[in-house]
Amino acid sequence: MVQLMRDTLLYLAKNQSSNELARKYGFKLGADRFVAGETIEDAIKAVMNLNQQGILVTLDHLGEFVNSSEEAVISADYCVRTLDAIQESGVKSHLSLKMTQLGLDISRDLCMNNMRRILGKAKQYGNFVRIDMEDYAHNEITLEIFKELRREFGETVGLVIQSYLYKSEQDIADLNEFHPNLRIVKGAYKEPSTVAFPEKADVDKNYIKLVEQQLLYGNFAAIATHDESIINHLKGFIKEHSIPLTQFEFQMLYGIRTQYQTELAAEGYAVRVYVPYGDDWYGYFMRRLAERPANVGFVVKSMFKR
Repeated sequence: MVQLMRDTLLYLAKNQSSNELARKYGFKLGADRFVAGETIEDAIKAVMNLNQQGILVTLDHLGEFVNSSEEAVISADYCVRTLDAIQESGVKSHLSLKMTQLGLDISRDLCMNNMRRILGKAKQYGNFVRIDMEDYAHNEITLEIFKELRREFGETVGLVIQSYLYKSEQDIADLNEFHPNLRIVKGAYKEPSTVAFPEKADVDKNYIKLVEQQLLYGNFAAIATHDESIINHLKGFIKEHSIPLTQFEFQMLYGIRTQYQTELAAEGYAVRVYVPYGDDWYGYFMRRLAERPANVGFVVKSMFKR
């Protein structure tokens, strides 16, 4: 039953008609638990609040279903404006983005032009941009583009690797020559068993393997998980191998395990929270529900309260 609900939510996350319907109701669906707001100003306020608690941030202007070059350029404009707002406010935040939002499915050249504009601004400010990994259909081209941009922009750009994919161990090995800053996640898209581990236990096991692989290479690892048992295991691994605190950080999602975030920060670990914002929040919101279907109950309650 739980798996059926997950599959349904992931299907709805990609459904444009459902997206358009949900946006009419705005945050009445309970999206404000996971999304900081619809404007840059909302996002910066959330970042300030987290920074005051000793927590770093990655901002992401949400967007999916980009269908034209004009929309892709508008999305790129938002990314640049976000970097400007971070710089002007003095908050401690990086930027995260999806390349399909910047026109990857329309034209590779369009996407690259937008990426270069964003990364040029980030490099000017001494900031950092992470490219999110999307579904499997975009995996190889994302890796290819990352390598090209890494050669051009160096440490200004990083990438996400998903532990539910069989190929990720080899991908990290192939990327090692670039000494990349990698965010390791489990993966939130529905993929066939031909390319991804179908069982959660195998995804978790591979997650630990990938983080340890990245750390032993001497490269920076953004350890993105809310799983306390995995975090405790990796704390022990880090101590055993004398890995410096500057070589990794724990990353979590906005609105999830907030107390644990502050506890880790109080222990002296770098903690970074992924803070999404924007009016195109639906797909992201549905994937958060799919990761933990119990959150659907929270949404239903929110709808009746407002």
